[in-house]
Amino acid sequence: MKLIISLLAAVIIFYGSALKWRRGVKAVFLLLVLEGALRKWLLPQANEMIYFLKDIVLLGAYFNFYCFSDSDKKFLSRVSLINIIIFITIGWCLFQVFNPSLGSPLLGLFGLRGYLLYLPLIWMVPSLFQTEEEVYKFLRSHLLLTIPVGLIGIAQFFSPASSFINAYSNEEAQAVVTFGINSAVRITGTFPYISGYGVYLIICFGLLIFMLSVKQPPRWQVVTLVELLLVSVNSFMTGSRGTIFAEVLFLVGYLGAKGLATPVSSLRLIRKLILPILVIAIAASIWFRPAINAFWQRATHYRDIPERISLSFTEPLDFVRVKELDSYGIGATHQAAPILRRALDLPAGETIRVPNEGEMGRIVLELGPIGFIFWYGLRLSILILLIHTFLKLKRPFLRQLALTAFLLQAIQINSFLVFLNTYAVYYWFFSGLIFLLPQLEQTENWQREQQFQQDVLSSYFPDSSYR
Repeated sequence: MKLIISLLAAVIIFYGSALKWRRGVKAVFLLLVLEGALRKWLLPQANEMIYFLKDIVLLGAYFNFYCFSDSDKKFLSRVSLINIIIFITIGWCLFQVFNPSLGSPLLGLFGLRGYLLYLPLIWMVPSLFQTEEEVYKFLRSHLLLTIPVGLIGIAQFFSPASSFINAYSNEEAQAVVTFGINSAVRITGTFPYISGYGVYLIICFGLLIFMLSVKQPPRWQVVTLVELLLVSVNSFMTGSRGTIFAEVLFLVGYLGAKGLATPVSSLRLIRKLILPILVIAIAASIWFRPAINAFWQRATHYRDIPERISLSFTEPLDFVRVKELDSYGIGATHQAAPILRRALDLPAGETIRVPNEGEMGRIVLELGPIGFIFWYGLRLSILILLIHTFLKLKRPFLRQLALTAFLLQAIQINSFLVFLNTYAVYYWFFSGLIFLLPQLEQTENWQREQQFQQDVLSSYFPDSSYR
């Protein structure tokens, strides 16, 4: 009965998303933020179903867009270098589904999800928004979620580890993690675990800095400052040094890139940001000093960040020696692989005899060195196109959004993408900006030209139908 109900719910959700694919895609970003709350607090008995909920919504949107929608799919059909790299990478991933070392292709099909399920977003994003204003309103609305999520994070930090609010999506699998002398809880917000929340905070921090640098009504500037305060404080409360390090890198990179590209406007931006940053720093130090102290204690006690960063880049070179040009197959290192094998009674497959924690190392184990080159060649190609888009665009909003997307991807080049679907959705959305932003600039320029011509005609023929 539980299976029948789950299948029926999946069909209804799929159909609802297929009816309005744009709403379906935007709903995925809402589900990203609320998924953990549903799994931890509201419907823990449906943990597995909710885990795949956003995937079902996205598949419904794909079904409509790629099979029935009249929306322009020119970026999918266009013969371009990036599309060639994408399809070569897809082909190699499909090839690895049938790797004998997996024991069963069923495990490979599950592993394929992390690599390819969210990739089609790159061709959908150009049809998702029609104007620059639509992009702004979508980002503004999405960032509003940081207010309730941030308040929940503060409540978690000041609550004991035993409180229900600090539960993970699977309490039996992992105890609540604490840090600092007073054993403060490392918060997860509305996310299942710390890793997903850390990525969300980095993304929101970058977008909030971007929003502060563009023109907004005064009330929305105030809202953005409140959101930035909550995101900054919650970042300390996660106890994640990687999160704080990434946010500092983003801020330095954003100001530095703007300084090199447009020195005059960057000086105005720095003057504009100094006061908000000082206000946030003072407010955080007064109201949330325990969080900053706990983070500082952890950061000074464990000084392994340089070693961990260098290991993430050297690990693939070490792992290549394990199977040389061969690999274990896609999905072999996924954390759910043992559970899936037991549940479906699949063959054990070949044992991986090296510890694997970093994503780069796991990619080379799953895809082999050739697949590793394809996968990270694709990611580097997208980075190059994003910075090219930034340099090519003229409209400030679009130009700075391209820079934001570039920095968020560049800073997290060695972090989890395949094995953390929170980041995967954002990543492929931002990748779609390489197609969307130039298209929007053309649209905005054409509209301005039309408006200018209409104004000129109206000035010459004030009583005519041109008005």
